[in-house]
Amino acid sequence: MELILIRHAEPERIASGEGGPGPVDPVLTERGRDQAARLAAWFAGDPIDAVISSPLRRAVDTAAPLAGALGLEPIVIPGLVEYDAGADHYIPVEELRETRDSRWDAMVAGRWEDFGGENPDAFRTRLVPEFDAIVRDNPGRRVAVVCHGGVINVYLAAVLGLDAHLWFEPTYTSVSRVLASGAGHRSLQTLNETAHLRGRRDR
Repeated sequence: MELILIRHAEPERIASGEGGPGPVDPVLTERGRDQAARLAAWFAGDPIDAVISSPLRRAVDTAAPLAGALGLEPIVIPGLVEYDAGADHYIPVEELRETRDSRWDAMVAGRWEDFGGENPDAFRTRLVPEFDAIVRDNPGRRVAVVCHGGVINVYLAAVLGLDAHLWFEPTYTSVSRVLASGAGHRSLQTLNETAHLRGRRDR
């Protein structure tokens, strides 16, 4: 079967204290909604059998137009949440990197607990079986999974046998493909596709 891993579109920025008490769950920006629409138009009519989403709003709102274009009802899997789903802020990774925010340093160093995230090893241990279950339940099918940059990084690192947790930066609504068999074989087919953000595909 083929796993089509899609990072969510661009969400709104929420600083600590702006979203009230507890974890924040931002919606998409105007640009994010455009990215999600371009993604949906690109895949409209493709032989995709199921659309699965993380329960976080930025993933759900990205998956909805894609599922609609394919005539499918999205399936939400709670275990696909990002490692920082419990944080009281959402700052784009790009901003953290450019400003050399201390949270960027902690992220790269694997100290995710410093900013309200899960332990990286625990996150990987939790996440990989979620994808194994998707593969097991969808033999011979093509399944789009709309999730998060950390989820995609960690799962693809497991597929490739890498020790790193965060080893590349998926673009918003980027597409990465994994071929997977019920016997346990996994191979990365493509990484970080973004053609849908630059043009349209003739059919």
